[in-house]
Amino acid sequence: MVDLIGKLQDEARQGEAIAPKAGDTRSYARKFYIESYGCQMNFADSEIIASILQESGYGATRNAEEADLVFLNTCSIREKAEQTVRKRLTEFKSLKKSNPGMLIGMLGCMAERLKTTLLEEEKLVDMVVGPDAYRTLPVLINQADSGQKGINVLLSREETYADISPVRLNSNGVTAFVSIMRGCNNMCAFCVVPFTRGRERSRDAFSVVAECRDLWDKGYKEVTLLGQNVDSYYWHYPETGTQVTFANLLEMVAQVHPDLRVRFSTSHPKDITDEVLHVMAKHENICKYIHLPVQSGSTRILQLMNRTYTREWYLAKVKRIMEVMPDCGISSDIITGFCTETEEDHKDTLDLMKQSGYDFSYMFKYSERPGTLAAKRYEDDVPEEVKRSRLEEIVSLQNRLSLESNKRDLGKTFKVLIEGESKRSSQDWMGRTSHSKVVVFPKENKSLKPGDYVMVKVNDCTQGTLLGQTI
Repeated sequence: MVDLIGKLQDEARQGEAIAPKAGDTRSYARKFYIESYGCQMNFADSEIIASILQESGYGATRNAEEADLVFLNTCSIREKAEQTVRKRLTEFKSLKKSNPGMLIGMLGCMAERLKTTLLEEEKLVDMVVGPDAYRTLPVLINQADSGQKGINVLLSREETYADISPVRLNSNGVTAFVSIMRGCNNMCAFCVVPFTRGRERSRDAFSVVAECRDLWDKGYKEVTLLGQNVDSYYWHYPETGTQVTFANLLEMVAQVHPDLRVRFSTSHPKDITDEVLHVMAKHENICKYIHLPVQSGSTRILQLMNRTYTREWYLAKVKRIMEVMPDCGISSDIITGFCTETEEDHKDTLDLMKQSGYDFSYMFKYSERPGTLAAKRYEDDVPEEVKRSRLEEIVSLQNRLSLESNKRDLGKTFKVLIEGESKRSSQDWMGRTSHSKVVVFPKENKSLKPGDYVMVKVNDCTQGTLLGQTI
């Protein structure tokens, strides 16, 4: 299985299939199968969907061939992700020939954007359900059963699913996602999220804390607070006038228990405040790691992207993070080949990467998304071969920066949360540091288990992994 914390942000990755909940021996009349593609928010949404379906009497299966309901939940941020999902839909359509009663549904952002194409033109699906309409799934299933096309892609200004307890179907029992807000008010020129997920709205702060406390009581040791832009979280409790910022919420969750690790994603550089940084520095159990997408190192390109900051401002923000937390890990998102990007703009990006010293990055070629501001305003005029060449340079540089970052950790000792066995050997454990670095170390016949904290001394490394020994 793809590592859920470290890899889910790669929006072009392969999908994760929802698995039945461990220990669930109930018999269900109908079974559902979900594949989740894209960002962390999509996977968290799939857990909400599973809860809604389970409450309506449907059971999860890991095998699409035995499912009565097949759902794909994905985003539209990357063209490659859409291509992958279209291929899967074609495969499911073939599977349906041997099971005519099977219903196929497209969920999430891609569903909202391609509803007409998927339902009427290509006839690949029976249902199309947008990210704010998951509660209507039981009704839409009934409609599809009767031969109607089930569709609901209406956006909401209120829906946060705060009252729904996600079914942790594919969990390792150690780490979990907790959505704290939905939507986005930023209008980045390359991004479809404001159009497919709507405006920002934040969850009741007390419901977030209650969910985190419940996870701790069930044995989970780490939560990741999720939102398109977590730093803009803001909740107002009308009965008392209580106002909760993201810094307040972060501290509230950290106080659930000192052994509950807290992460968050994603941060927009313009919104992460000194207050947030000081709360992170104050609490040992808030991970010292920030995902801070830059997208481009060129001020001119950043202005075209409508990112609302300059390269100098961004670098000052990185410097401020390091002033407050000198050991903080930083990662980024980078898009190469955006409209009108020149070789000089590209060099600016490489230079900013070097100055920021990212531990790792998620790197993509620009792909025009219909409906975005960039699609309406600019020509996608950077040749594909140039995009590919620049991306290769960016990836090569990041590989070097990642290796250099890991080499600086040689000889150091870290508190590691064990998430499970190493993928490569059942004789090794795999866990993460507070800085979100993967650590692999021998089991050595010690009585350790997933969810335990252990001190590990790093004695070797690869580009992507620290290798160590327990002490």
